[in-house]
Amino acid sequence: MTEIVLPADAQRRQARNSAAYWAATARSRGHETITRRAFVAAVGDERAGTRFLLQEPDLSADELAELTELAAKARARGPVDAEDPYSATDLSALNLVSFQMPVMLRQAGAVADPVMEVRKAETDADLEGAERAIIDGFELVRFEPVRAGEMLPRALLAEPGVAVHVAVLDGEIAGACVSVIDDGLGSHYWVGTPEAFRSRGVGRAVMLGSLAAMTEIPATLTASKLGRPLYESLGYEVTGMSTWWRTPS
Repeated sequence: MTEIVLPADAQRRQARNSAAYWAATARSRGHETITRRAFVAAVGDERAGTRFLLQEPDLSADELAELTELAAKARARGPVDAEDPYSATDLSALNLVSFQMPVMLRQAGAVADPVMEVRKAETDADLEGAERAIIDGFELVRFEPVRAGEMLPRALLAEPGVAVHVAVLDGEIAGACVSVIDDGLGSHYWVGTPEAFRSRGVGRAVMLGSLAAMTEIPATLTASKLGRPLYESLGYEVTGMSTWWRTPS
């Protein structure tokens, strides 16, 4: 029987999937993961930085104090990011800038075929092309100059439920994303298109191609302002707002 995720549960399910993705990323990079009841931390280096994934909306004073201490140590090494899908915890003491993005939910259902080639990245060339597309698309200056295999290590492809997808246009990798299927739920990360390929249907294509493996399960994601209309057209609905905290540029 196909599972139905209630909108009220979408934030929690997104929190769990995001933690699964970042823990997989940390393992593939050889970095440490710290797991607590209320948060998961993927502890990286001076370029990758450290990411905190809040798992619960009700951090105790001790849990918040530990997170704050870990973030202070991490910030001495590199950038810090924190995701609170519940928008329930005040992290202003970390001296990070904050912004909000909607958590969106799509129930199981069929999708159309993409209008261009979309394939799983399996070769080094595809993986490196996906890295470049995401770094350029998101302007991830922390990963410049680009070092092949740093953002998307080959070991990431061996992590259960993780896949990297690339869209090909005019013979070039024009966009990419990472998808994660965990605990019966799919989600997407880094849906990126370099500026040279934008407004040509690349983002839609890479989403459709990756959603083909999720037609029988629900899916969540956190959407940027620019991405939200695309996701709504694919059947996603907003269930709440996620607050993100980030080291100032």
